[in-house]
Parts: sequence; structure tokens; C-alpha cells
Amino acid sequence: MATLLLKKSYQLSNLKEVTFKDLWGSRGVFTTMRMVGKPPKLILLKPHIENLIKSSKKYGIRKKNLKNIIKYLINENNLYKGPDNLFRLALNKKLISVSIRKRPKPKSKFNLLLFKFKRVEPKYKNLYYKKILSKLSKVDSTKFDIALITKNKILETGTSNLVFVKNGKIFSPKKNCYFGNTLKFISKKIKINFKDISIKSINDYEEVILIGSGKGVTSVSKINDLKWKRRKTNCYIKLNKIYNSLI
Repeated sequence: MATLLLKKSYQLSNLKEVTFKDLWGSRGVFTTMRMVGKPPKLILLKPHIENLIKSSKKYGIRKKNLKNIIKYLINENNLYKGPDNLFRLALNKKLISVSIRKRPKPKSKFNLLLFKFKRVEPKYKNLYYKKILSKLSKVDSTKFDIALITKNKILETGTSNLVFVKNGKIFSPKKNCYFGNTLKFISKKIKINFKDISIKSINDYEEVILIGSGKGVTSVSKINDLKWKRRKTNCYIKLNKIYNSLI
């Protein structure tokens, strides 16, 4: 497990600080933002907060002024713990937790491992992540991620959205996965076609790319389980340039 550089929990009712709980497995929601520079800049802060509040209502968390509470906790804590970290907010009906961990920088030789699993209510960033976290804890996150598979369809990874490139066109799974803020931002800058991606069609694609808060834009070099290898990096270079405009 990652070492936390900051970890605090508060009662949602009165913001009294209590013993830290990460809230994994509880009925609630979370969001993770990349944090860069000094003073630290939270990447895509506004859409992250908006999505968190929208998702919280789905799970029965109807706290008034939640946006102001989140901003208060961000302002009250010293967020600078280094030049490139990940900031996480999680909440359920009783608690809201904030934490910071160092961002693992993906290496150029990055591999995907297959995992037959579909997240619970995948269109929401909920806290039902224990099976995924258990799997991720066994690999080096700078070299590997797990691709979630169901009914021979590739959905997303344990941390990110996935895009697939064929003949210069970009495709991404259209259902049973979360439409993340980084992918939303990039999709406004370049056309992404949403469709089912089957395992059998994987060799039609010359590039596979992760897109997310933690991984940024990461090019997959191989998927050993499917005997797939990267053949180009043209689209990765283009998408990474768009992403770096945020940084």
C-alpha cells in the first residue's frame, strides 16, 4: 500500500476531526486529483468536485453546502507535500476523509494484466474497490495496471480509462465503466468514438493508452495475456500534449 503523506478524517455533521479512515468498502464515493507545483495546483478541481457531489446523492449523502465543506478542508490543510502528488477525497454518510500520496510515475515499458471483474455500479466513482485494490497491491504501479474484463469486453483499468487507436482513430469503451474527468477533458479537444472493445479485436489496434488522474496519459507497451504489442505512439504523443496543457 502507498505511504500517505497526509491523512485526516472528519465527522461530516460538524467537521470535528476523528481517527483517520480510508472508507474503502463503505457505501460512499471518492475522487482522486493530481496535484502539481508549489503552491499546489489541483488538476480539474471543479469537475472533480461537481462529479463527487453528483455521485454522493446517488448514495444517499445529502449534506448541505458540501461544495463549501470540501473547499474549506482543502484550504485548511497544508497540501504541499512535494511537486507531484495525488489528492483523494472520500465520503460516506458519516465521514469525509482527505489524503495525499506520492504519484507513481508510469514507466515507458508499461504492461496491462487482465482481471475478470466489473466494478459495482461502474458509472459512479464509489468506494466498492477492495477487490481491485487487493489486485493492484501485488504489482508495481509504475509498470503495471489491471484491465477489467467482462463477457470478453475490455472496460477500464483499476485506475484509469482506456482508449484504443486503429488507423489513427480513437475508440473507448462505451458502457460498464466510469467516464473520468481527464477523459472528458481530452474528448472535448479530440474526437473519441465510444464502442464495445472485445478481446478478440485487440490486435486491430496499434495503440492502447491509459487516461486518468493518476496515470495521466500512459502508453501501454504490451499486454502479455493477449500477446499484444504496441506498434505506434503517434496518438499517445498527441493526447499527451493535450493533457500537458493542464499541467
